[in-house]
Amino acid sequence: MPGEIQNRTQVYLDNAATTPLCAAAQAAMEPYLVGTFGNASSPYAVSRNARAAVDRARGQVAALIGAQPDEIVFTSGGTESDNWALLGTALANWERRGHILVSAVEHHAILEPAETLRDLGFEVESIGVDENGQVAPEAIEHLLRPNTILVSVMAVNNEVGVCQPVAEIGALLRERGITFHTDAVQAAGKLSVSVNELNVDLLSLSAHKFQGPKGVGALFIRRGVKMRAWQRGGAQERGRRAGTENVPGIVGMGVAAEIAHRNLSQNQTYLNSLRERLEQGLKSLPGACINGSSAPRAPHITNVSLAGQRAESLALNLDLMGFAVGTGSACASGALEPSHVLTAMGRSQSAARASLRVSLGVQNTVSDIDNFLDAVKQVLQRN
Repeated sequence: MPGEIQNRTQVYLDNAATTPLCAAAQAAMEPYLVGTFGNASSPYAVSRNARAAVDRARGQVAALIGAQPDEIVFTSGGTESDNWALLGTALANWERRGHILVSAVEHHAILEPAETLRDLGFEVESIGVDENGQVAPEAIEHLLRPNTILVSVMAVNNEVGVCQPVAEIGALLRERGITFHTDAVQAAGKLSVSVNELNVDLLSLSAHKFQGPKGVGALFIRRGVKMRAWQRGGAQERGRRAGTENVPGIVGMGVAAEIAHRNLSQNQTYLNSLRERLEQGLKSLPGACINGSSAPRAPHITNVSLAGQRAESLALNLDLMGFAVGTGSACASGALEPSHVLTAMGRSQSAARASLRVSLGVQNTVSDIDNFLDAVKQVLQRN
């Protein structure tokens, strides 16, 4: 058909961007798209069924991260959860206009609202990282002030896969009564996540990162944490987040969370084996450097810089050969800027611009990895 975009992708290796919806989640969602279509906040039978489905999903998501069901608030995704964690904490401390710390390698869903809070008079400071992209707890301790109200450090970096010492940071902040948020969008479903072991007060999730649907996520809010709603209107989600619940999406998220929780150990083992095979092949390439490889990492993300190359050119050529991968750059103001994560790690602009992110999913195979490595070699030979 005219205007139709041909889908050339045969091997999808950008699972940190999104994952395919699992069949069980899709099947669970379908009844709530048509038959049981009621508004979960209405009182009659079709809506009571929807409400029961939302409550069931709340328990499934809570189990994934070791929380209580009433500590889970459903959102439209990871970006809303991150925004709310910062803005909701700030609103709850509006009179103080206090000090906020965020790591230099956070997702823009944290960095952008942090800038907004700076414009509104809050003192916002960046926490530096080492050459592996890790935050040191002692660095945070050094930056704390008497008026620090919030610290946000992600659990797993979305570009390089490096894990942060969240539990140690959380213990440090708990002693001082400072609210602690972690963006666990890339951790949940890939690593064991327990809000109590991590000592976090707020934690962000996104369903489509663990084979759930897009457009739905959650924010864990520990009981007693001082937070304000910032999406105002009705009294949904116990008055914490206004707006009609996305029942099909919530149901899909719940089922995907349950499956991810059940299969966590075997999926970790499988993804680790795929990543090891991938990285062994990448290391044999001329000028290849695996970014963050000296630090603990989640099993599904590899970030490689290929000296003398341009990531966007590599990704485009790989796409033409049927392979979907991400790059370490983001489009800003019409220009391709080097990754803020890699530059914070001390990488040169040329190295940052030469980085590819290859992120694995449970649907990927050994053949996918081998074929991808062959394709990269072919592209490099042509360049």
